[in-house]
Amino acid sequence: MDPLKQKFQEKAQALAIEMKAFRKEHANVKVDEVTLGQVFGGMRGVKSMIWETSQLDPIEGIRFRGYSIPELKKILPKAPNGKEPLPEGLFWLMLVGEIPTEEEVKWLSDQWKRRSAVPEHTFKVLDSLPITTHPMTQFISAITSLQTESVFARRYAEGLNKSEYWDATYEDAMNLIASLPRIAAYIYRRTYHNGDHIQPDISLDWAANFAHMLGVKKPDFKSLMRLYLTIHADHEGGNASAHTTHLIGSTLSDAYHSFAGAMGALAGPLHGLANQEVIKWVFNMLDVLGTRQPTKEQIAEFVNNTLAAGKVIPGYGHAVLRQPDPRFTAQKNFAQDYIQNSDIVEVVWKTFEVVPPILQSLGKVKNPWPNVDAHSGALLVHYGVTEYSYYTVMFGVSRALGVLAALCWSRALGFPLERPKSVTFDWVKNNVGAEAKA
Repeated sequence: MDPLKQKFQEKAQALAIEMKAFRKEHANVKVDEVTLGQVFGGMRGVKSMIWETSQLDPIEGIRFRGYSIPELKKILPKAPNGKEPLPEGLFWLMLVGEIPTEEEVKWLSDQWKRRSAVPEHTFKVLDSLPITTHPMTQFISAITSLQTESVFARRYAEGLNKSEYWDATYEDAMNLIASLPRIAAYIYRRTYHNGDHIQPDISLDWAANFAHMLGVKKPDFKSLMRLYLTIHADHEGGNASAHTTHLIGSTLSDAYHSFAGAMGALAGPLHGLANQEVIKWVFNMLDVLGTRQPTKEQIAEFVNNTLAAGKVIPGYGHAVLRQPDPRFTAQKNFAQDYIQNSDIVEVVWKTFEVVPPILQSLGKVKNPWPNVDAHSGALLVHYGVTEYSYYTVMFGVSRALGVLAALCWSRALGFPLERPKSVTFDWVKNNVGAEAKA
């Protein structure tokens, strides 16, 4: 058994025993009260999941196994002479709760290289789609086509013991994560570069190889991809793509079906597609203003006009956060370290100064601060990846790390089929309405 799988098994077995005893003793303890507003409002904030890999704090932002993004940038292993954390290290941390050594991260990187082969039929599926097909549709189609390789599906059909569900899921998760950069890069080169594909460079780490296959020549882009794929990896379990992975996985669908469904959720403009909407809004603003170097006063006027038209400012606001998103800050710090005199980056920074005070003045906005999407597009544009309809695919490559690590935990802990209770509006009126009158 490989060292990461063995370590996961030991930790999962210990936690499963502890969790089973705790649940038996405290099963009837109430941890939340559901309001009618939450019933009608998308179950927002209802505590109803266990998600081991990360937790979102409204003030401090995302914490991966208790570590903040600034802490992880300091302590996770990095590439030689690099300053950004390697995503392999974050996956290790999310899976077993330990900061890995450089040797352990190298082992994991080598594992993903060995597992990264993509079957020919997946490329044929992609090539059969019209070139105008949205990159996320291509991505989901490719992931679904990979399901033919599912270890879990094969072993389940052979009569897999329930105690081994986690083992097969781990294999699927490792294989799927390993193959995603190759698939994602193939979609990019097929769609935007006339099918001029770039072969993998197995001397590179997971994120750097993705950068290489995209075809961006600037060396710093590899560093950006290491950071990007780390900070987008997980955002606790209640967001749409994470919850979709958990829900589909709870039916014992394999990792490929579960992750394909998650990417369908990520493709929505209220979730991952928001990163596409932000840069579209910025480009539109620059076109309307007729300059790539607008003043803060010009930006403020455009923002006010956007709001007056009944539209939102993409990239600002978050369902949970009540402070600037640490992922936004991490990208801003990256730009300060690596990028000089970029018009598009300067626009993002000026917007950061302008938008929060305007939103605060409305008196209705709980969180006027930028989220992760407010900055990512500007960095990608600076490095030449201007095709914003592709951005959510990159987000998806990263999100695989968190949701598939969590899927392994769901299998190891024996979580049941997710099945919340729904009610009709007549039931609400007859029960809640009658109770309110009483």
